[in-house]
Amino acid sequence: MLPRTMSLTEELVARCFRRVEDAGPDPDAAHLDDGDYVAMLDAFEAELPATEPLWLFGYGSLIWKPEIEHTEERVALARGWHRSFCMKMTRWRGTKEQPGLMMALDRGGQCKGVAFRLVENNRRQGLDKLFRREMTLKPTSYWPRLLQLSTDKGPLRALAFVINRSGTTYAGPLSEDEVVERLATSCGHWGSGADYLYNTVKNLEQRGIHDGHLWRLQQLVAARIAGPQQP
Repeated sequence: MLPRTMSLTEELVARCFRRVEDAGPDPDAAHLDDGDYVAMLDAFEAELPATEPLWLFGYGSLIWKPEIEHTEERVALARGWHRSFCMKMTRWRGTKEQPGLMMALDRGGQCKGVAFRLVENNRRQGLDKLFRREMTLKPTSYWPRLLQLSTDKGPLRALAFVINRSGTTYAGPLSEDEVVERLATSCGHWGSGADYLYNTVKNLEQRGIHDGHLWRLQQLVAARIAGPQQP
């Protein structure tokens, strides 16, 4: 099968870039402290025996920017969860004045992504790095969960970060038009929403993973960027 041609291109993504200074952590928000991380790590490690390999399930930026040492990766399917642009970003890929969106796993459906097998040594250190990367606020935006995944080489369990609907960054149900508008116009010091969508779809397709919903979104976001600019 010939590779699909994305409507969202690097040229269109470049139109969305603007230089944004990092405003830093929100002074009005509550942040996790070292004791919180220790408690979460202890609870998670109690679920995963030391004799069982540690896998991490990537469904968004972790696929193209894992920043973790791993020895193997497999295409994997998580049933009962789906990708959703349900996390409001007022930093990183958005601002307080123009919030962006990022994906999380939410209940229902299924999601095909990539499972990464982490190196066996210094497991606690690796988990601590992941937890501090993915969770910073109280209440947390994500919950760390062990999910059952299906792969061509058999089932496995993997750590995944799923949305906390009670978290302060949960955006709630948004219409497709709202998601498209946010992704086409938001930008933070890490880059734009369009860049995030582009890299996710591109890296999924490179691994033979076609997400119909994300494919439609990249077409709509491309059309929004290429169309007449709204004031």
